[in-house]
Amino acid sequence: MATPQRFVLDTMLGKLARWLRAMGYDALYFKAADDRYLLQLARAEARTLLTRDAKLARLAGPGGLLIRATEIESQMAEVLERLALRPSGDGLLSRCLECNALLEDRPKESVSGLVPEYIFATQERFVGCRECARIYWQGSHADRILGRLERVLGPRHGPGGLDSPGRLT
Repeated sequence: MATPQRFVLDTMLGKLARWLRAMGYDALYFKAADDRYLLQLARAEARTLLTRDAKLARLAGPGGLLIRATEIESQMAEVLERLALRPSGDGLLSRCLECNALLEDRPKESVSGLVPEYIFATQERFVGCRECARIYWQGSHADRILGRLERVLGPRHGPGGLDSPGRLT
């Protein structure tokens, strides 16, 4: 089995990092990081460096990818096409959008008082981040994320292509 693609993104690609995480990819992003650090990290951890900086992409060599698109959906499509990616085997919405950690199922009782009362009363499944303690559930926000992913991923996955094991349902 092939090792899943992992990424480090430069400071200009924060939104793209979040969307790669939504697709289940390990995508490191730092609000402030110099080019040398990003290059060292990419090489040390066998990550693809995604950047909007042509000079940084040249320095990264075959381990880098210059992102030409400026709009987020075009950036997502560019990465998916140029790297022949599909949603990660970890599954859609399987990573924390904020810190990149894998999400874990949380018993409903454990989130009492941590989510709004209405959400607690109307939702049955919750997942949480072991690193930053965020709690997620299948609400309208998750539905909008999945809808946008479906527009970008399109026919690559056929009917039900977004129903992966990690998907919140």
